[in-house]
Amino acid sequence: MAGPADTDISGLIARAEEFIRLCCSENAVDRPPADRMAEIRHEIRQSGSYVHTARELAFGARVAWRNSSRCIGRLYWPSLVVRDLRHVRTAEGIHRECVEHLRLAYNGGRIRPVISVFAADGPDGAGPRIHNPQLIRYAGYRGPGGRITGDPATTDLTDRVRALGWPGGPGTRFDVLPLLVHTPTEPPRLFDLPPDAVREVPLRHPDHDWFAELGLRWYALPVISDMVLEIGGIRYGAAPFNGWYMGTEIGARNLVDQQRYDLLPEIADRMALDRSTDRTLWKDRALVELNVAVLWSFQQSGVTITDHHTESERFLRHLRREEKAGRTVPADWSWIVPPVSGGVTPVFHRYYDDHESSPAFLPPPATGRCPVTGHAPATGGVRNGPDPQPPVSVGANTGDSRDRIARP
Repeated sequence: MAGPADTDISGLIARAEEFIRLCCSENAVDRPPADRMAEIRHEIRQSGSYVHTARELAFGARVAWRNSSRCIGRLYWPSLVVRDLRHVRTAEGIHRECVEHLRLAYNGGRIRPVISVFAADGPDGAGPRIHNPQLIRYAGYRGPGGRITGDPATTDLTDRVRALGWPGGPGTRFDVLPLLVHTPTEPPRLFDLPPDAVREVPLRHPDHDWFAELGLRWYALPVISDMVLEIGGIRYGAAPFNGWYMGTEIGARNLVDQQRYDLLPEIADRMALDRSTDRTLWKDRALVELNVAVLWSFQQSGVTITDHHTESERFLRHLRREEKAGRTVPADWSWIVPPVSGGVTPVFHRYYDDHESSPAFLPPPATGRCPVTGHAPATGGVRNGPDPQPPVSVGANTGDSRDRIARP
């Protein structure tokens, strides 16, 4: 009778075989598939794991984005820049490469999709972890009477880094958190991000001068950093990836959700809107103007961003392209439809096939927090077999609110 170890080895071999068949079907192999699988089987039986080639890693990372059912921005999945950093194992080295990731991906404002893949988990335990949900994220300071200054979604992380020695920032609503990095051979370590790597966009409005007086801003580059990249049964727990923002992620979620910055009442009052009843649609009117401000500000700053109408059209192009290639597109309707004006976007008026796929981006192991990022709690620990798709967004939905994966 097979024991647990035999079952794990058989399961890993099966997942590896499935992945190599996929590589072969899409011409992403370095050598004959039979030879490669014989090599993988031998490696797994000897060590309990196996090592992807650079080509397999790059292909797997791109397909993981392609398989992200909650991402509207997958049209550009083949363009993902894959940085193979599996040799970098120290916390200091991971921090250094994360800073380089931010600079490379920002690209002078012309955001490019990038993923940096560090060492994989192994049979002896987990590999390195970045505990921040994104490389750049604002602090949430708890105050008297339950008052929070900053982002309420990061209060637990803020408490944790302060307990580890971070003195805190100036105490504004937009203080950037340090990175919290943990490796198998080191305790958790904190690293500040250099100012030149943290690009931010001041938010203004093309028609309302008072908008600038609100003092709002948001970071230009959303890099999800706590999700697990799974390729052929191998898991990479530190694999930060980015795309670019879709405006509604900032203007309809991060700055608007009541459990985030909750700015609609403040903006509505500046617009002199009647908030005595919802029938005045004051929320809708304030929401539209906030989204106008976000898109206009990014455009004026020369930073890539997309709107939800354009991205919906691009998603349908992605569907047509994938169907032409003979592939089904996993898609979660509740995440693909934008949070603003959903009914007037073409993605609203159709059904989608939502199924689990591999390679994939998986939720982080249970850490007591909740990617994207914000709202949804992590779903349990690492386990064998496919995990549920995370509520994330990457790229044209990178998911500050863990909130949806649209371009990594």
